[in-house]
Amino acid sequence: MTDQVARPAVSATAKAGRRVTPANEEQRAAWHGGTLPEVERVRPGLWSIPVPIPINPLRYVLVYALELPDGVAIVDAGWNTDEAYAALDAGLGVAGYTMADVRAVLVTHIHPDHYGLAGRVREASDAWIGLHPADAGLLRERYDDSAIDTLVARERAMLLRSGAPPLQLDELSTASMMIRHYVTMAAPDRLIEDGASLGLPGWDLRAIWTPGHSPGHLCFVSPSRRVLFSGDHVLARITPIVAVHPQSAPNPLADYLDALAAVRDLEVDEVLPAHEYRFLELADRVDYVMAHHAERLAEIEAVVRAADGVACWDVATRLTWSRPWEEIPAFMRRAASNETLAHLVYLKARDRVRHVPGEPDLWHSGHSM
Repeated sequence: MTDQVARPAVSATAKAGRRVTPANEEQRAAWHGGTLPEVERVRPGLWSIPVPIPINPLRYVLVYALELPDGVAIVDAGWNTDEAYAALDAGLGVAGYTMADVRAVLVTHIHPDHYGLAGRVREASDAWIGLHPADAGLLRERYDDSAIDTLVARERAMLLRSGAPPLQLDELSTASMMIRHYVTMAAPDRLIEDGASLGLPGWDLRAIWTPGHSPGHLCFVSPSRRVLFSGDHVLARITPIVAVHPQSAPNPLADYLDALAAVRDLEVDEVLPAHEYRFLELADRVDYVMAHHAERLAEIEAVVRAADGVACWDVATRLTWSRPWEEIPAFMRRAASNETLAHLVYLKARDRVRHVPGEPDLWHSGHSM
């Protein structure tokens, strides 16, 4: 998920370059006003449908409906709640369709606000569901009740090595279990590889593998219509969580920064993200996000240098967040620690820090041994 942790504080330099031009001022105003934006005809054959998500500061996911000769394809689906299903159905109705007209569900990644309703949509329409293989391979351990204990145990072990408070380990390792109820487990019908053409009539849609926020995150670009469906990869205001966790790649921040570079120079006029609002300047936004992570890496490196032998959890407590550490709820602290770990791993791979394995692992300045 995105923005489930207190965000890193933003420097004055970064703030000066962070603004992008909204593609629709009413949609931006709805985001800032805390309301749900309207169902919108973005351009001929393309609709934006806000679908509410519970217990989440992002409030809604933007589902995009692409008109086909015999129905629609949708990019993402929303959480599996009755409210979300009704909103998606009503939004399709505004566009002149019903849930039964959905022919494909293109899932950018397997977080519940994107994948959760996909199975229920397929039950109503016989649509096919598409996922990248890297995310498809994580489904059972993440959402199957028979496998979840293994994932929790792995999370607990990682938290122990990160230096999380021992009395909080049980709470922290199970902190995200409640959101599993917002997913209908649904195996994909198609695996979408990097560069694949989606074969949707009337759309020259191509998949771009953009790992980092999740191992199998996908964006979709239409060169002829000059639009990018960016999922959580590139958003208008916030940055997605990129964290080391039991299901992540070994160095997810390196993957993410490479994936940002892969989309930066796409010839598109508009970016259609899964949250907040549509915007225009893809390259400028990518440059800001890269600069943001460069600043965060420098801050973390300075903390390690000052302490020289510090656990990841303790590094996280010494960083600047959008609120004091003491005010961050436990499950958000876990995400903050995991995000900090992703930056430490990135620095280690570049010989800017080193670490001594243990319980906890200790991080030092200087070259790896």
